[in-house]
Amino acid sequence: MKHVVPTSSLALTLFVLLTALGPAAQAQRPAAAGAKKVAPATPATSLAAQTKGMQKFDGYFPFYYDQKTGKVLLEIERFNEEFLYFGSMASSVGKGIERGQSNSAIAKFIRVGGKVLLVEPNYDYRAVTDNADEQRAVDNAFAKSVIWGFVPVAIEGNKALVDLTPFLVRDSQKIAEGLGSRGYQGPGASLMGGPGGGQPISYKVDESRSAVYLDNTRNFPKNSEFEALVTFTSTPGRGADNLIAPDPNAVTVQMHQAFIALPEKGFRTRKFDPRSGFQDFSYLDFAAPMSQPLAQRFTVRHRLAKKDPAAAVSEAVEPIVYYVDRGAPAAIKKALLEGGAWWNQAFEAAGYQNAFQIKELPVGADPLDIRYNVVNWINRSGTPRAYSYGASYVDPRTGEIIKGVVSLGADRHRQDYLIAEGLLQPYEDGKPVPEQMEQLALARVRQLSAHEIGHTLGLHHNFTASSKDRGSVMDYPFPRFTMQADGRLDVSQAYATGIGSWDKRAVQWGYADFPAGTDENQALDRIMQETLQQGFRFIPDIGGYAHPAANQWDEGTDPVAQLTSLMAVRRSVLDRFSEKAIRPEAPMATLEEVLVPIYLLHRYQVEAVAKSLGGQYFSHAVKNDGQAPTQMVEPAVQWQAFNALLATISPAALQLPEALIAKIPPRPSGYPATLETFGGYTGPTFDPLAAAEAAAAPTIAAILSPQRAARLIEYQARDSRQPGFQPVVEQLLASTWRAKPETGYAAPCKPW
Repeated sequence: MKHVVPTSSLALTLFVLLTALGPAAQAQRPAAAGAKKVAPATPATSLAAQTKGMQKFDGYFPFYYDQKTGKVLLEIERFNEEFLYFGSMASSVGKGIERGQSNSAIAKFIRVGGKVLLVEPNYDYRAVTDNADEQRAVDNAFAKSVIWGFVPVAIEGNKALVDLTPFLVRDSQKIAEGLGSRGYQGPGASLMGGPGGGQPISYKVDESRSAVYLDNTRNFPKNSEFEALVTFTSTPGRGADNLIAPDPNAVTVQMHQAFIALPEKGFRTRKFDPRSGFQDFSYLDFAAPMSQPLAQRFTVRHRLAKKDPAAAVSEAVEPIVYYVDRGAPAAIKKALLEGGAWWNQAFEAAGYQNAFQIKELPVGADPLDIRYNVVNWINRSGTPRAYSYGASYVDPRTGEIIKGVVSLGADRHRQDYLIAEGLLQPYEDGKPVPEQMEQLALARVRQLSAHEIGHTLGLHHNFTASSKDRGSVMDYPFPRFTMQADGRLDVSQAYATGIGSWDKRAVQWGYADFPAGTDENQALDRIMQETLQQGFRFIPDIGGYAHPAANQWDEGTDPVAQLTSLMAVRRSVLDRFSEKAIRPEAPMATLEEVLVPIYLLHRYQVEAVAKSLGGQYFSHAVKNDGQAPTQMVEPAVQWQAFNALLATISPAALQLPEALIAKIPPRPSGYPATLETFGGYTGPTFDPLAAAEAAAAPTIAAILSPQRAARLIEYQARDSRQPGFQPVVEQLLASTWRAKPETGYAAPCKPW
């Protein structure tokens, strides 16, 4: 029987109940006229009789596989015992929905009447007390969730046997909605809607094309692993044509689910400090005394302790080990291992010996196994603008990181290689391609490995780190290069090597283990004071583009000076840009792909400089820690930043050499335009004015940001020396609309 998810809450309630009750529910429906009544099914009393001839998998939750029907029967004896329920994508759709995407929750099986329910308790609200009445009051005040319901096929003493197959062969990752959002049908309709009156595409699980995938269904002493091959179908002829599947009407992926024993007791929570750089774990404790906050906050981190806490340097009781995807290419895999290993430097600074380790995933090991912290190398279709992320799966009771999962876009190094092609113009007849091209790309892979692993260790971004000489791998790094006297660029120091000085301070705060008798909170406060005294500041992803020193993809301590320098480098490269930027036998039209990142080389530095205009220095100050909570930017610095921004939209900055424009023909067959090429208004021909528009737009948008405008108005009201919004607009108009008209190609390059 196919299950179609109803849309209304009432229908959803009925759907859940009927699914849980199964055949018994069907039997209790009023019979149609003349229909024969069916008695409710009675569970068998022998598990052996029900599982005869099936393959048994012993382990955490024993289960049986029926080769004839493809069913999985789960044997449950651990009632009311909490475990970790973990679900993830074992294979990718190819765009956005990908391998490693996952979720986790605490769950337990309970028996209610003739049913077995899989329940998720609510750990966001607690009463941390020995008083059972207080605990019960909180438990009854907030909803819990029944994830699934089963009618046992057999009950024998304290054991129940349930058919787990419908639970496994389902949309456990809720991707149907995501599949449907990737295309609309209808004349003139565009992706995600648009004109034309198109209707959304809907996908649903097709049970006839789905099954338990036994190859990745396994059992271990502390974890039971299940996988299913799940096919999503849409109305014939209405599949989203931008999906990667050979038939967009049938999208087949693998979904993994697991029941895992919770970590053993002994994990020590650590208080949360907003200055530390770590992520927080919190819940509401309704048993907290009136003198304490209701919200209890702790630090998210791995379990780590010294064998000898009294020693200045000690081995760990159990080191943190990460494993790199075996499917990564050899050179990439080596770089991932090298970059990840940098974290051992931070743990050494915190007093550990070899406490962080990174290895290649063993042969036969499943990267989805909760026991492995993994670095996945994800292949995607589409542009080389690959994105990556690091996620931690945390014990909802304590904040302990159970599993770290890094997902790295497999095209990231190609983006850096593309930038190197534009900067170095390396393809000269009869000459080998410089080795530094590949070295630059691999240096970025090392940094990327360290960065994303850092997230899975519990760390946020620190976007102020670039102002302290590349102080953290948790910053977004811009490649460092210097122009030589002959105009050539040196990219040998494009990316830093090794862990950053901020990272060492952060790990010391988050993972230091103290001798017996130490007041941990006082010891942590001393570490934090030392960190502040050394000039370190932590500013993560803060919206509003306000802090002048908290920037992504910037370089150096002075954003304005760096923008001026970068514009000079950009101009030099553009003036000599030629077919030396593309490989032999590449179509001349592909010059545009290499041109784009060079022409827009300054776009992130523009964002960094704009933060000084109407900006505010601030800190995550704690009472009496000596930090200034807020500080306005000096007016002179703001006007300097404004003038630097105006320089990026001058005709001189936006123009391309005529010789270069003449070398870029329309796209040939087999080389369609992509997100890596400019748009345009001239049909098939290259449009240099559209390129100028793409470069000028970020600057104009940054200056006229509504949030920036509001701050400029507010700050001038509080301090008359501040620039104010009206004077900024007047200066912008004077430099564009009211400026003396240019002639020739320069005229339309001015951002009117």
